[in-house]
Amino acid sequence: MYRKKDNQQTIDDFILPFDGALAADNRWVIKAELIPWDDIEGDYSDPFPSGTGNVAKPARVAFGALMIKETLGLTDEETVEQIRENPYLQYFLGYKKYTNKKPFDPSLMVRFRQRFSVKQLNAINETICEPDKKDDEPPATGGHTDRESSGEQPQNKGKLIMDATCVPADIRYPTDLSLLNEACGPLNLQNKA
Repeated sequence: MYRKKDNQQTIDDFILPFDGALAADNRWVIKAELIPWDDIEGDYSDPFPSGTGNVAKPARVAFGALMIKETLGLTDEETVEQIRENPYLQYFLGYKKYTNKKPFDPSLMVRFRQRFSVKQLNAINETICEPDKKDDEPPATGGHTDRESSGEQPQNKGKLIMDATCVPADIRYPTDLSLLNEACGPLNLQNKA
């Protein structure tokens, strides 16, 4: 069974204990505004056709918990603890007010991962990144910059090595015995004199 709920909320609607307020420039508040929660909920609720059984966790909680886990590199258990302790994460998951209770059992993270296919995750990612792609489009003047139109060539200022496993062959390493001989050479002359 799945019950749809309103996923759109503002930062002013979130209630903190002791009359505090969330900062609008927090990364989790910004991410919450970028994610299309209604689209995610539509795809997420399809496998719940019947109106019977236990009520499933909302799509925002499921997807948000997976995103928190991957963003912070946490275990399932640590993800649940971080959500319990952090009001910003609770806001990100769509909670209306801060609570100190565990939002769900860590074993539910396995179910959350099963409910989102790779195809769905790629579609969500494309939707989130769509506004950025519009900003990356070349300008309407044909994509030429001022430097290209003036015929000016950029100046080379050195050599760029792109692969960290490739290094110049003329570098001597500390295991090179000739370095030891050169270092000890002046010492041997001083000791003989």
